[in-house]
Amino acid sequence: MDAFILLGSFLLLITLRMPVAYALGLSALAGAFWIGIPFHAVMIQVAGGVNKFSLLAIPFFVLAGAIMAEGGMSRRLVAFASVLVGFVRGGLSLVNIVASAFFGAISGSSVADTASVGSVLIPEMARKGYPREFSTAVTVSGSVQALLTPPSHNSVLYSLAAGGTVSISALFIAGIGPGILLTCVMMGMCLIFARRRNYPKGEVIPLKQALKICVDALWGLMTMFIIIGGILSGVFTATESAAIAVVWAFFVTMFIYRDYKWHELPKLMHRTVRTLSIVMILIAFAASFGYIMTLMQIPAKITTAFLTLSDNRYVILMCINAMLLVLGTLMDMAPLILILTPILMPVITGLGIDPVHFGMIMLVNLGIGLITPPVGAVLFVGAAVGKVTIENTVKALLPFYCALLMVLMAVTYIPAISLWLPSVLL
Repeated sequence: MDAFILLGSFLLLITLRMPVAYALGLSALAGAFWIGIPFHAVMIQVAGGVNKFSLLAIPFFVLAGAIMAEGGMSRRLVAFASVLVGFVRGGLSLVNIVASAFFGAISGSSVADTASVGSVLIPEMARKGYPREFSTAVTVSGSVQALLTPPSHNSVLYSLAAGGTVSISALFIAGIGPGILLTCVMMGMCLIFARRRNYPKGEVIPLKQALKICVDALWGLMTMFIIIGGILSGVFTATESAAIAVVWAFFVTMFIYRDYKWHELPKLMHRTVRTLSIVMILIAFAASFGYIMTLMQIPAKITTAFLTLSDNRYVILMCINAMLLVLGTLMDMAPLILILTPILMPVITGLGIDPVHFGMIMLVNLGIGLITPPVGAVLFVGAAVGKVTIENTVKALLPFYCALLMVLMAVTYIPAISLWLPSVLL
């Protein structure tokens, strides 16, 4: 009955179209009232949920990504990717995937990735004879890379939801392997389509121009190397690297590229603060929701329920994957990470699964949800940028869904993809 009151009130409020953050907070209060916990105890958890030093990484990484996204970085990364892979048949589709990989490693946001890279490449691909539906599908599916590679905001959320027991640095490094695998699979898909549909072949960029493009893009790409290099060398922590990334992004955008106007900075800061206020409210109320769940012993009950299904870790992982895929299509990624991680953590630790490995499984699962209707935020952004309908975009995405599911199975059942690099570098 405890679980029914807590989860039932949450689902009811979601059905009534209340914002997820407030639904979490009100259902936590309903659960507290039911089990006789004073409301001020819930409020303490709300305040404690955002009173964590590691959370500073989120606003700093979001701000660094926003500065780079609006400061001309996406255009330069597209040009750099064109130098690397644009000369082969279907080269623009490969450029799309590679540019998304680079931009995702700077912004850490799939939405920003889709909006920035898509606004540059989808019109260009259409001019070169690529169907808009295909161009949009490539952009949307390629943006899932941003969720895996550092600096992923969602890795920080997962570490927070796991109670701070999982290292953010380990999660950042663990995401490199799955991110590279996803990039390679997506590029393979694009090459197959290019051959079958006879998409145009790109032109080789002259050496002098190519060198200029590479040098121009290198300033922005240095953000990625500063973050990863600083963490691996021990010069600064993952949280501190976020602040350094902001300083570097600001320097490159305003003093090197100089495409962004000084008078536009206050508007950028305002948009960033609005985004962060939503995220922080969500984190705060999710902490109170998780506190009530723990008091009601819901995670322990769900662990018992999973273990009664099977004692085989592979079977349980398949069940968890199926559950995450379904839930990922119905809710946004951040609240699902904050709600489900405390519930599933006892299950995976009981099975001997590394929490870092499971973090990558969760990110890939919920990343697929972001590009799947009915609540696929990245899908909607991609369709809007590409000026195509959701229905046509989903049809074009069908083969890419299959490829993403293959990546998910590989990440799930081959732990070394996620764990080898952290074991070597950390």
